[in-house]
Amino acid sequence: MSPLDVEHLRLGTRASRLATTQSGFVARRLTELLEHPVELVHVRTQGDADRTTSLSALGGTGVFVAALREALLESRCDVAVHSLKDLPTTQPPELAFVTPEREDPRDALCARDGLTVETLPRGGRVGTGSPRRAAQLQAARPDLEIVDIRGNVETRLARALGEDADLDAVVLAFAGLSRLGRTEVVSEVLDPAVVAPAPGQGALAVEARSADLADGGPLAEAFAALDHRPTRLAVTAERAVLARLEAGCSAPIGAYARLEDGELVMSAVVGRVDGAEQLTHTARVAVGPDLADAAADTEARELGVRVAERLLADGAARLAPLTAAAPPAPREPQRGPTGTDDPEVP
Repeated sequence: MSPLDVEHLRLGTRASRLATTQSGFVARRLTELLEHPVELVHVRTQGDADRTTSLSALGGTGVFVAALREALLESRCDVAVHSLKDLPTTQPPELAFVTPEREDPRDALCARDGLTVETLPRGGRVGTGSPRRAAQLQAARPDLEIVDIRGNVETRLARALGEDADLDAVVLAFAGLSRLGRTEVVSEVLDPAVVAPAPGQGALAVEARSADLADGGPLAEAFAALDHRPTRLAVTAERAVLARLEAGCSAPIGAYARLEDGELVMSAVVGRVDGAEQLTHTARVAVGPDLADAAADTEARELGVRVAERLLADGAARLAPLTAAAPPAPREPQRGPTGTDDPEVP
């Protein structure tokens, strides 16, 4: 493989408006750090090609990631940007990623007339493509009718807020609306105690070939500057829950980790798809002042596993489609579980 040319860096991205907005942010930061322009390269994924089939029917795992990773490995681009919640939890050794500072990971209700979860009418129709959101909403409001929807942000918003709206509300990630400058449509930012976000929600993964980062050159330095350690620790814990539970996008699992006063606090929920029952568990670990210490990563990962183990002991496998009967064995790259749910398509 020829040496990486950082003066002509190509950044691979999905073509949706949200994806290109997120990738544009990363491209601008890399341009500042490398002092050279970065070219955006659109890559079409399996999830983009099929806009109507549900994620669980498409297979979920890696459906919005595989094509970007293939482009990286085939040197059709040099860097790729993913929504972190789309990434399988098993990382291929040929690739490595960093996590810029996370946006607000919570979900947002976008409802007609400024309605909230509490004030939606009895039997109100709420749109989402996420089993996780659907289950938690029905746990909070069993009377609601949950409607499965897909599409880009504006298409979904129109289902509740447009002239021909047929829904009372839709639920989207607050982070995506914030990045698109559309937070004015939010009628309620959902408390994670009511609707816990997907593992990694609100965070980006900026990925490159491991070989291009191993020499400590300009790209490695830029990646180090992009990485936000509090975000990295939080999503490491969240993804550890997902990996230990062996849960994909069809399982209603939420996870939320955050740093509080020198401790990493982790909460997770597993529920029945119909919202009739759910389990929650919260734990914490001191991570010390040096967040860059490799021990902090280990503590974050072990915290996530510990929370998952407690959920399993309490009967999580009875509630949701999980395959975790024992600690997961090593597997092929891109075949681990992923938290993908309700992504934007072009």
